[in-house]
Amino acid sequence: MLLIRIAENFDAAPEDALNKVLGAKRSLEVAKIPGVIEIAPAYATAAIFYDPVRAIDAGVPAEEVVGWFERRIREALSKEDFGRADRGEKTPIEIPVCYESEFAFDLEDLARRAGLDLEEVVDLHCGAEYRVHCVGFTAGFPFLGGMPRKLATPRRDVPRKAIPAGSVAIGGAQTGIYPVKSPGGWNVIGRTPLRLFDPQKDPPALLRAGDRVRFRSITREEFERSTT
Repeated sequence: MLLIRIAENFDAAPEDALNKVLGAKRSLEVAKIPGVIEIAPAYATAAIFYDPVRAIDAGVPAEEVVGWFERRIREALSKEDFGRADRGEKTPIEIPVCYESEFAFDLEDLARRAGLDLEEVVDLHCGAEYRVHCVGFTAGFPFLGGMPRKLATPRRDVPRKAIPAGSVAIGGAQTGIYPVKSPGGWNVIGRTPLRLFDPQKDPPALLRAGDRVRFRSITREEFERSTT
């Protein structure tokens, strides 16, 4: 695996950093470098997973594999069209969320810390448009930037051993969704009936880096209808 740093100062300009990372990913995909298995974008980097055997089968000398990959990557990222990629202008993906107390374990505490009432928290959370900066932690977990600063809340001191699949949560300045039941330390404020990760689908994850997302508040009854 090779890790490439593409952007600097992510905190100062997260949208620009994401666009640069997505542009690099696109340029590397277009290059079709033999042996590359996957390109995984993150906040300011991209991880390139490769199979040296495939590269050798394509004619690369065994003793030069790593250097060869580095040269091909630099070449791909030096093209004039580097960075020209989908910048997320597509229609935002809507995520329905039920913010009722039985699903929102930490909503009251978060509202108290923010000096807001529950409705204000929900309105702020649903009123913003988010961007998926990367997917990871567990399969299909989207890290979403663009959350209103008033909702920023530190992660819990003591993580939970099990958070239900579909839980929508806040950790620091980001919001995210737990696709599968897993441990976690983010503040849970609701739950979506959508299945964010299905290994039987291609691709298995509902969201990918660069996608735009909006949340929509739904009732308990709507939640139940969506799960039947």
